[in-house]
Amino acid sequence: MANFFLDNKDIQFQLQHPLMRKIVELKERGFAEKDKYETAPKNFEDAMDSYLRVMEIAGEVAADVIAPNAEGVDHEGPRVVDDHVVYASGTRQNLDAITAAGLGGITLPRKYNGLNFPLVCFVMANEMVARADAGFENLWGLQDCAETLNEFGSEELKMKYLPGVAEGETWAMTLTEPDAGSDLGAVMLKAHWDEAKGTWLLNGVKRFITNGDGDVSLVLARTEEGTKDARGLSMLVYDRKSMAVKVRRIENKFGIKGSPTCELVFTNAPAELVGDRKMGLIKYVMALMNAARLGIGAQSLGLCEAAYHEGLKYARERAQFGKAIINFPAVYEMLNNAKARIAAARALLYETTRFVEIYKQYEHISHERELSAEERAEMKFYSRLADAFTPMQKLFLSEYANSIAYDMLQIHGGSGYMKDYPIERIVRDARITNIYEGTSQLQVVAAINHVTKGTYLSQIEAYEAETLPASLEPIRKKLAAMKAEFVKMVTKVEGIEAEHKGEGFKDFHARRLVETAGHIIMTWVLAKEAAVLPEDYTLQLDTFVLIAEAEVAKAAAAIEASKWEDIALYKTILKEAE
Repeated sequence: MANFFLDNKDIQFQLQHPLMRKIVELKERGFAEKDKYETAPKNFEDAMDSYLRVMEIAGEVAADVIAPNAEGVDHEGPRVVDDHVVYASGTRQNLDAITAAGLGGITLPRKYNGLNFPLVCFVMANEMVARADAGFENLWGLQDCAETLNEFGSEELKMKYLPGVAEGETWAMTLTEPDAGSDLGAVMLKAHWDEAKGTWLLNGVKRFITNGDGDVSLVLARTEEGTKDARGLSMLVYDRKSMAVKVRRIENKFGIKGSPTCELVFTNAPAELVGDRKMGLIKYVMALMNAARLGIGAQSLGLCEAAYHEGLKYARERAQFGKAIINFPAVYEMLNNAKARIAAARALLYETTRFVEIYKQYEHISHERELSAEERAEMKFYSRLADAFTPMQKLFLSEYANSIAYDMLQIHGGSGYMKDYPIERIVRDARITNIYEGTSQLQVVAAINHVTKGTYLSQIEAYEAETLPASLEPIRKKLAAMKAEFVKMVTKVEGIEAEHKGEGFKDFHARRLVETAGHIIMTWVLAKEAAVLPEDYTLQLDTFVLIAEAEVAKAAAAIEASKWEDIALYKTILKEAE
């Protein structure tokens, strides 16, 4: 039997990180539930044993059930019957298998029938499920909507909706509309309070909604009459049992075809308010989107892993000119570079997840008791890192999903372009990752202020303060040189931006600056892993540092040659094109 956890030492290694002890202590509140619930761990070792066992189960279900169904689901897809979604038969089997394995509500508290596992475990499970079928990961991974309700909903709402996650109920994040894609402040779905019925009623249309006919939906709607901006929007929860929402159609997509992307019509659909009015977009959706971006990072990494294994398998089996093509430098270089980028991407994803986990746990604890001054300082520190690293990991991992899938199809040659091989589906599935939950361009917009405010540089300096073995001293020197280039680039861009009073020079070079910071950070985090397990990570580190150096040099050269007049030139070209 295959197992996507046991066959991947890199995933297993992430549970050994030193911060896991702190994360478990926070998540378990000092193991306060050990006498209340039979499944609650008694100590750190007991908790880690539970994580390992459940992740092994997740790896088995992903490899033995979800992966074999992936091609059939891609071919069959969901359909609309009587205004509602009917999943492909393989999707239904996947959901039943996941539920039977007890993999619902991984991060939810035990009082809601959850496992109360850390976010790290949820991201791991997402990665493995996405490696099996990225389209199905969209359905299963949306249980992070339940975590948003757990964070902001009333106890009444939580008791009503959260236990169903463990029973296999699916969720939907119902945000976008025909005229409101990335600009969610333009959402116009109307919510009005019906005094006679004692409920909010939703009316309007939503579009591009993943799993739009899910059992429970978090809906962004306009509760304040006469408003047209974010301040008029609230978050509400809708229960499919009301049957007041019709699926107008399922989009015919390029990839992730097993995941129904729906256009929905709300007609007096009853809903319940989550949290406070007017905070829907400003607070709740922002939290939900950040969680979703971690999920897309995990999905992207699963696609990278799936593509790499397909490329490696084909390269070993396919013979040309009397030998397997894996023996040709042009092929094994692509495989080696892919493996190194996957290792660096995984290091970045789980580093981000740990930052998010710690700050989120302190936030939950702050609702239970007053935090100490030290705890408040730690919460602020990790919150800043989470805000900085979340868009960065989404940017890099989604771009890597596309480029690695592209390279692995190239290894297949013409065969990869045919539907006879899974790589064709993987390439199609990967394409959406750098578009939804915020395009790569929007991730740069979210990240650039952390370049200019020094968040990334401060964390790079924190890594520099850590001890590395003497064998990695050459890597440290290369990292120091890349950091010097980064500082030089930022200084020049900020100087010209200030001189011309914000004429767009920083925005023009934002992606180069963010990606430079990312390449340095990924190299550092990978170096820290190589320091612990040199036999597993030194080769990937040596390869990735060459990739990082080349990318940093390219960005530095572009900025060095750039001047403010270039912006005026581009604006002129755009004006002439109108």
